[in-house]
Amino acid sequence: MAKKKFYVVWKGIKPGIYSSWEECKVQVSGFENALYKSFSTLEEAEKALSSNPWKSLNSQQGKKVKSPVTSKSPTISGTTLQIIHESIAVDAACSGNPGLMEYRGVFVADGKEIFHIGPMAEGTNNVGEFLAIVHALALLKKKNNNIPIYSDSVNALKWIAKKKCNTKLAQTAVNRPIFELIDRAETWLRTNHYSNPLLKWETKLWGEIPADFGRK
Repeated sequence: MAKKKFYVVWKGIKPGIYSSWEECKVQVSGFENALYKSFSTLEEAEKALSSNPWKSLNSQQGKKVKSPVTSKSPTISGTTLQIIHESIAVDAACSGNPGLMEYRGVFVADGKEIFHIGPMAEGTNNVGEFLAIVHALALLKKKNNNIPIYSDSVNALKWIAKKKCNTKLAQTAVNRPIFELIDRAETWLRTNHYSNPLLKWETKLWGEIPADFGRK
């Protein structure tokens, strides 16, 4: 039987002491410059949490979590073993391709909608997903809040990592407002830094993302 360990998180989504590696991983996976380390006893962990973290980390750096996306930003298109309820989920819907597009963000904990944009003519679902993530990032940065953001769009997460909306959608006079939002979003990504983990919502494990429009 493996010896029980206690994990101290000094810098992560929610600092504190955790009794398993899986609980600790939820707090540090994808979090930029996370600080954490395991200890053999609860007493040692409590003492370390209340002290300067580098007193412990200089002796032996905590285990690093490998992020599946290499980027200067803390973007991560991976997932965690359990849902982080203190987070925002985003989603988009589009009637047609292109068609009427809209997107929104909700708090995962209670499902409360915090923003809703659209419908806007001649958009696509992927564009909406991209804009939704950037909208959530900008909103949280204004509030100095580093909680995670969930998206079920692999393409949108990749576009965020590259700071570029790689859409094949052609610009027209009708969808010009969408392209204005894209330009603003790309500019924001190039000129801002953020520490919010971007996580992939695992629909097969957890069901539809909380921000889903329910049109399937």
